[in-house]
Parts: sequence; C-alpha cells; structure tokens
Amino acid sequence: MIAALDQWGPFRPDLDPAERLARLRSLRAITRLCCGPRGERLADELHRAERDADRLPAALDALNALAALDRRQVLTSFAALHRTICEPR
Repeated sequence: MIAALDQWGPFRPDLDPAERLARLRSLRAITRLCCGPRGERLADELHRAERDADRLPAALDALNALAALDRRQVLTSFAALHRTICEPR
C-alpha cells in the first residue's frame, strides 16, 4: 500500500496501465541521467515495477533512499517533464 502523500506520477493507483508504464520508463531514464550508478537500485526497481505493479512500493522506497541532491534532481526533472501546460489566455 502506498500512502496518499506518495501517490504521484507512476505511483498513482488510478493510472491506466499504459500510462503507468510510460511514467515508470521516463522516471527510470531520468534516474539514469541524473544519478548514474548511484541510482542503480532505483532504476532496477522501476524496471521490475514495469512488469509487476506490486513492486511499486519497493521502487518508492529506493527513490526515498537516494541522497537528497539526487532525489531532488530526479523529482524536479520528472515534474518538469510531466507538468500540465496551460493554454495562454
């Protein structure tokens, strides 16, 4: 079970499976680019979660285990990639 506070991005329970897969893959790519080998555990858990949604809590734990700067870079990059773009008035 994932706490309500952590239900964002690929960890939202109401996501379509194809959208969850896309978000997991983008988060894994961001992790590889931002963290390199320091993000190996997270990248592995995200890869496992692509095939088995029961692995999502383990992936979230791996994300939370990153060093503060690595975690911040991953989260801000993911947020920038998936932000809602507003139409100009």
